[in-house]
Amino acid sequence: MYRFVKRFLDIFLSIFALIITLPLDIVIAVIIKATSKGPIIFKQERLGKNGMVFKMYKFRSMINNSEHEGSGVYSGNGDPRVTSIGKFIRKTSIDEIPQFLNILKGQMSFIGPRPVLTYHPWPYDKYTNEQKKRFNVRPGITGWAQVHGRKTVEWSQRLKYDVYYVNNMTLLLDIKIVFKTIKQVILLKENENVGKTVKKEDK
Repeated sequence: MYRFVKRFLDIFLSIFALIITLPLDIVIAVIIKATSKGPIIFKQERLGKNGMVFKMYKFRSMINNSEHEGSGVYSGNGDPRVTSIGKFIRKTSIDEIPQFLNILKGQMSFIGPRPVLTYHPWPYDKYTNEQKKRFNVRPGITGWAQVHGRKTVEWSQRLKYDVYYVNNMTLLLDIKIVFKTIKQVILLKENENVGKTVKKEDK
């Protein structure tokens, strides 16, 4: 029952959020276009519900084609690929705003396991049956793992947090995650990678 209510809330809140953030979106878009070459929106293939691939949207915070240059999937403090405006929108999580469109399209939710790359930390068929439970729900902008260390937690532990969320998903838990996320954003906590978070023994 809650999954139906959750989807209804996602549709309503994503429409509301898209309207409210429109002035900010325009300002950010103009600055991105004026300060670096490339598209305003960065699109990247991610794994969604049931392991289905979709394109996740973000405001571009790096130089164009940055995935093919420098330090690969990890972007930490001082990464030269990050643009001047990119540093700001990443720190404040403004780069995530375009994902409201992913939510409206039914590809994501406000709350759920973060959508992983198709190849990182490993391909879909390499997840264990237990880990694959994280794909039983739509991925989210924020989630249980994100409020327990965000980018500082090793992947083996992140996946355990994700599975815990799927097994215990309730309105009360979602509300708890929302307030913890707001606190993190305000304090600008744990939004930088501190190093590689995949180890050989993770699986």
